[in-house]
Amino acid sequence: MSLLDDEIAVITGGSSGIGRGIALAFAEHGAKAVVVADVREDPKEEGIPTHEKIETETDADAAFVHCDVTDREDLTAAMDAADEFGGVSIMVNNAGVWRAEDFFDVSEEEYRWLMDINLYGAFFGSQVAAERMVEGDGGSIINISSIAGLFGNGNWPTYSASKGGLTMLTYSLAHTLAEHDIRVNAIHPGGIETKIGGDQESSEEEAAVFAQQVPLGRYGQPEEIGGAATFLASDLASYITGESLVVDGGWTSWR
Repeated sequence: MSLLDDEIAVITGGSSGIGRGIALAFAEHGAKAVVVADVREDPKEEGIPTHEKIETETDADAAFVHCDVTDREDLTAAMDAADEFGGVSIMVNNAGVWRAEDFFDVSEEEYRWLMDINLYGAFFGSQVAAERMVEGDGGSIINISSIAGLFGNGNWPTYSASKGGLTMLTYSLAHTLAEHDIRVNAIHPGGIETKIGGDQESSEEEAAVFAQQVPLGRYGQPEEIGGAATFLASDLASYITGESLVVDGGWTSWR
């Protein structure tokens, strides 16, 4: 069964990591087209660009659009690209950055940089997508938050603030947009094996210690977030809006 027949998705930060996992999952589950909106075309992992992989390995159409989510015009350009396929029906606000930091050392510039990408980008990504969805037949907006958006983390104060804001934005937009048949939900990943940390990637020893704290005993994979996003975007979730879906291997359930 194709869960996403005729759906047209825009995924910010779709070239790598969780965004790549979601883009590929949507295509594999029957989406008509996927627009990969990112500041980089090549994935941080090994492999061909996400939109090329979709076109060569699935029946879906795909396109790459350069998109800096802190620029509303770039977000609008991503919607324009979706219009070429028929118009956005699924918006995934996935683009995000992470940084471990000491609260007392955070500069105004560092704070604004992270908040602009993680929260401003999702706010206006939702706005430009919803404007098109209102004109069409509704749709689904999925915000990629974090378990840090539910309970916070003292080692990541700015990141936690941004994801907490994204969680509340999700609930607010679910209320605002329901009358337009637009569902809005959040996914809260736990430890997922991606390259988001850059130079702050965990060592093998640190990763092993973390895995011991997870009931399922391992890090999650981007395609597992893709599965959760596919569910929320599909008609299987037609009566679900304003919800947080935690995908963390059970970590938060017993912390």
